[in-house]
Amino acid sequence: MKEFIPVFLKGAAMGAANVIPGVSGGTVAFVTGIYERLITAIKSCDVTAIKLLLSGSVTAFTKRIDFGFLLSLGLGVIFSIITLARVLEYFFTHQPVLVYAFFFGLILASIYFVGKRVEKWGGVAIAALAVGALIAVAVALLSPASQNASPVYLVLCGVVAMASMIIPGLSGSFVLLLMGNYALIMIDSVNKLSSGDMSAMKILIPVGIGAVVGLLALSHLLAWVFKKYHDVAVALLTGFVAGSLLVIWPWKEEEIATFEKGGEIKEKVIGYEWLLPELSTTTFIAVGLIIVGILTVWVMEKFGAVKTD
Repeated sequence: MKEFIPVFLKGAAMGAANVIPGVSGGTVAFVTGIYERLITAIKSCDVTAIKLLLSGSVTAFTKRIDFGFLLSLGLGVIFSIITLARVLEYFFTHQPVLVYAFFFGLILASIYFVGKRVEKWGGVAIAALAVGALIAVAVALLSPASQNASPVYLVLCGVVAMASMIIPGLSGSFVLLLMGNYALIMIDSVNKLSSGDMSAMKILIPVGIGAVVGLLALSHLLAWVFKKYHDVAVALLTGFVAGSLLVIWPWKEEEIATFEKGGEIKEKVIGYEWLLPELSTTTFIAVGLIIVGILTVWVMEKFGAVKTD
């Protein structure tokens, strides 16, 4: 119970981050130090856990899946989506540069503090950092593919989208856009299902299967990698986070694609044109918020170090 509030607040931060394109919940989990624990908890939701629950061994079940941690985190995410995320969404709509600036400062400072978790920065770790950053940058610069309704490709979309959601620095919806199936899955199929047209299940079932497979497979893979190659894994994910700064850069123009959903026009960012900041009051405020973001992470790290000591 003593860790409920810290984990709850980190869950709230994860929920709020989902409002900002380019800032994924996985990124927040990673920079706040709960990523490895979250992956381990997800990995533990397996056949053994189900058998424990069905046999009535509730205590053993909750202990195996780290239920207290997942509950605290989940409540934080839900609370944030209901309250804080809406406030943040308002400011993002009206002052996107300022919101991006604050998150840019948070992520920028987090790269240093997360990098400190690598016990030894050797050649392999540095290479992993570079590879992670290059992959994140490459994803941001890719052009969307054409739509493909093949069942095998839909399963792959589910796998990749779910994987990107739990890998820091990558957005699941953005990856679906790049794969060309965002409109097919998130707009057309959802509209059909909400109107009672069950033909949408031909699309959603393969995607759902892929998402479950992606979540379980990647959680096991990441848990194994963290255990066997901790420094390389942390360096690689730090690279993903560093590369995501390109998307979080406050001064940019968005390339928008429009989709129709339920009779309404829905807009989705499919790319960016990066700009240099102009000398203005907004720019000075944005720079100040970048500094506030950096100081926020520094204070959190210092506070965390004192509690640990």
